Amino acid sequence: MSETTHDGGIAVSAAPSPDEGLTAARLAAKYGLTVSGARPSLVEYVRQLWGRRHFILAFSQAKLTAQYSQAKLGQLWQVATPLLNAAVYYFIFGLILHASRGMSQDVYIPFLVTGVFVFTFTQSSIMSGVRAISGNLGLVRALHFPRASLPVSFALQQLQQLLFSMIVLFIVAIGFGSYPGLSWLLIVPVLTLQFLFNTGLALIVARMGAKTPDLAQLMPFILRTWMYASGVMFSINKMLEGRSQAVARVLEVNPAAVYMDLMRFALIDGYGAGNLPPHVWAIALFWAVVVFVGGFVYFWKAEERYGRG
Repeated sequence: MSETTHDGGIAVSAAPSPDEGLTAARLAAKYGLTVSGARPSLVEYVRQLWGRRHFILAFSQAKLTAQYSQAKLGQLWQVATPLLNAAVYYFIFGLILHASRGMSQDVYIPFLVTGVFVFTFTQSSIMSGVRAISGNLGLVRALHFPRASLPVSFALQQLQQLLFSMIVLFIVAIGFGSYPGLSWLLIVPVLTLQFLFNTGLALIVARMGAKTPDLAQLMPFILRTWMYASGVMFSINKMLEGRSQAVARVLEVNPAAVYMDLMRFALIDGYGAGNLPPHVWAIALFWAVVVFVGGFVYFWKAEERYGRG
């Protein structure tokens, strides 16, 4: 386009831009621009997370190696810590309070050690999960990756630690007369279900801890209460015998007790099916699926807010 100027010359004006009049949103859509850090769809998020599977595994292994790097005994503390806890609980609950009622020492000692190891798996997954985002803000703010990678890797770290400790658990079971049998194959599905459950919890507390870092200070008290209500040191059936069956059933179906009892049933010859609540495998599957799926979706919904503010 052209027009005559005041001195008789001809000035050429630029053609109108094809983007003139478009809103910012339409301009972004036209040129394929997206909001930085925006939450992807759930399916796309799962795909991205699967694409980072090698990072998740390497990160969990690195964390596991570094955990006791400053201690002289190094990785031996992975086993020593729960064993020392079991020894203290045996002295207090087994010898002083006689919490082993209804069980021989050959059953009670592996019963107690199994409970401590299995509950520690859940406890450690939660404690590491609650700091997964708030304790790694530098990484979260510097790099773009699915934030769920962090709590998942911490839960995987705790699984690797438990697998290392299982060697000692096997030795304790054999030492008190429970030898390997077909029931030991049940350890695999039990640990799989518990890992899914722990990962779901880690995702839930990771989102909560990202917004409220003080949750990490409160969590030990919550977990200690949960431990005492889950029958780590005593049989819920025997301890509440003659009392309200409704209370006993509620305590028996809490997930920590379910996974501990299934592991005890798999490992200990003298711990029969009569010690398990009805439909125990269905309950274990329910807790694993509901908490994992619910925790994953709950964490994903706040994906774009992690590391901001």
